[in-house]
Amino acid sequence: MADLENWSPVRVKTALDNGEIVLIDVRTPQEYMIEHVEGALLMPMAFFSASALPTQDGKRIVLHCGSGLRSGKMAEKMKAAGLSPLAHMEGGFGAWKEARLPYIGTDMATGAPTRMQKQD
Repeated sequence: MADLENWSPVRVKTALDNGEIVLIDVRTPQEYMIEHVEGALLMPMAFFSASALPTQDGKRIVLHCGSGLRSGKMAEKMKAAGLSPLAHMEGGFGAWKEARLPYIGTDMATGAPTRMQKQD
């Protein structure tokens, strides 16, 4: 069985932009609602089911959470279910923001979702 691969946020962004991966966010619905990677699917840790994940035929599954801890735990569930290869985003959404990559955030003035662009 494969070991867990740690992907950098930049590698995840490139693969997501190229349509090579399915990015699964395992944070809570509330966390996702406030801010998330555009294109990421939500499967909260509390309801995570490895058997409900899409197949990896043609697209690799990469998990992420806020810091990398929860996605690592869910990768272990995937491993126990016999799914591989296993990958998660190192440092989670926090590292994504630290890398200054764009994401969907909440406009605090209106409460509406808005694209947050990287700041140069």
